[in-house]
Amino acid sequence: MEEHDEFRDHLATIDEKGKRKWIYAKKPSGRLYTARTVLSVCYFLLFFSLPFVQIDGRPLFLFDIPNGRFTLFGAVFWPQDFFIFGLAMLAFIVFIVLFTMAFGRIFCGWICPQTIFMEMLFRKIEYWIEGDAAQQRILNRAEWNTEKIVKKTGKHAAFFLLSVIIANTFLAYVIGVKELQKIMTDPMSAHLGGFIAMIAFSFVFYAVFAFFREQVCTVVCPYGRLQSVLLDKNSVVVAYDYERGEPRGKFKKEANGLGDCIDCMQCVNVCPTGIDIRNGTQLECVNCTACIDACNFMMEKVGRPQGLIRLASENGIAQKQPLRYTGRFKVYTVICTLLLAAITFLLISRKPVDGSILRTAGMLYQERGQDSVSNLYRIKLVNKTLEDVPLELRIESGGGKVEVVGMPIHVKAEAQGEGTFFIVMPRSAIRERKSVLKVGLYENGKRIGEKKTTFLGPVSQ
Repeated sequence: MEEHDEFRDHLATIDEKGKRKWIYAKKPSGRLYTARTVLSVCYFLLFFSLPFVQIDGRPLFLFDIPNGRFTLFGAVFWPQDFFIFGLAMLAFIVFIVLFTMAFGRIFCGWICPQTIFMEMLFRKIEYWIEGDAAQQRILNRAEWNTEKIVKKTGKHAAFFLLSVIIANTFLAYVIGVKELQKIMTDPMSAHLGGFIAMIAFSFVFYAVFAFFREQVCTVVCPYGRLQSVLLDKNSVVVAYDYERGEPRGKFKKEANGLGDCIDCMQCVNVCPTGIDIRNGTQLECVNCTACIDACNFMMEKVGRPQGLIRLASENGIAQKQPLRYTGRFKVYTVICTLLLAAITFLLISRKPVDGSILRTAGMLYQERGQDSVSNLYRIKLVNKTLEDVPLELRIESGGGKVEVVGMPIHVKAEAQGEGTFFIVMPRSAIRERKSVLKVGLYENGKRIGEKKTTFLGPVSQ
């Protein structure tokens, strides 16, 4: 049995003894690689600049996990808004499922931070310092001399410096730029926990990009394993046209009855996970499209049509049909768009001041003279704005009134507040033992929200 018939019997990164095979990926080039480079530059600009962008004094993005507060596009989200995050996570999962079913694993090769940082930043630095794949092999096998020490030290120093920068940027998304600046400028003892976190993140990123590399995609990431149940024969993947390419053989100018694949191995040499795409869709393929550029270059050199390896579906290859935006893709696109629109609506309609009103547990109603009944309540509020909010409570229907206990309710900017108050209702307005009331929230006479609560009272016989 030929070697390419046994591809499912071994992993590309493991040898016969079970040891890891280091991947020396040849530097790719071509139209798609250029597009990925442009996209990665945009990604890096966004990643490293967004922590410094502010809207009305707030960071554009801040994931303050310790305090349970998140800032997205300048809007603050508190634990009371977690239902929105729950819906967003559900929508994201559905979006990933539908996107993968339709368009394959292209997210991994073109959007995933792991791939972009590894292939478009760290790998390029490695090419610049150590050379292309063949030069890297020679350098690693060579004895330790001045050239090897200088190149290896320079590469790992650059890798660690970049890891420190990435770790600090990552922390800026979690604790904010101002807090990060304090950690960097204040004495270490004043922010020991933050300093340890920064160093830990730096070493994690360094270990991933310097040593672990493609193993993150093939061993750790669950998304690659999910694709086996998400993909079908109509999903768009990086595919080898076996109908056109087989049987393989070395290039000859005269007709020899072979397919277009000249068995040059360039698609394997440029693959960052070391697989042979001619063996079909595999878990390790991240759809980076480097093999497409390499194959197109070789086809052009030997005067054969490009597209032997291309973005296509299995049915498209078998039935020799071009990639089309089918009805199935349109339906999935519409569903994904509707999900994103629903989440956007929830974010836009979110109230600036929110909270809950609870009737004091264990207490019945209190009679006030001959004509009124009261209940005691506790209100907890979250102010999501940048301004202090003096809050007024009003009963929206039923003719009752609110009596605040103690000081007026005042919620500071981007903070939580609470208060105690009575709702007093006339006996004539009470129709049931337990009724629902609407309490309006007002700021300086302007209605900014509404909350529902229950009211207990005697029913007239």
